[in-house]
Amino acid sequence: MELNKYIIVIILLNLTNFLYADIIQPAKNLTAYDVVKIQLTALKNNNKLSKNDGIKQTWIFAHPENKKYTGPFSNFKNMIANTSYRILLNSVKFKTNLLSKVNDVVKFSVEVDGSDNKRYNLIWILEKAKINDKCLNCWMTTSVTQPQYIGQLN
Repeated sequence: MELNKYIIVIILLNLTNFLYADIIQPAKNLTAYDVVKIQLTALKNNNKLSKNDGIKQTWIFAHPENKKYTGPFSNFKNMIANTSYRILLNSVKFKTNLLSKVNDVVKFSVEVDGSDNKRYNLIWILEKAKINDKCLNCWMTTSVTQPQYIGQLN
């Protein structure tokens, strides 16, 4: 019986570590695809109980030029949670497809199966940015188009 208690405690500690894992920071070794996947996965797993860590993770990879338009984090959080972008939160799955890579600009087509049982398409655009001395050419998101409804899920 004692062994079962220890196993349960270990599982709970590991789950807690997973749920409150550190936010991934931009780094020169991350590809544009890595950044999109990090952002989409974070939004897919966003949890209001963890203070919108998925939205925070996405914000971390927003290009400085993008942040000029979205404003501070509180505005960004409201934009994600209270507009058509909310379909990204707690989505069922997503699929990315590289559309183009020209110099330091990459475009992906992203299909998202929302929790509303509908499929959407967005264009995710990234550019390299200098954000500090550790990250001189890091991929960051410059813009994401409004989600376009493309069909009902079966």
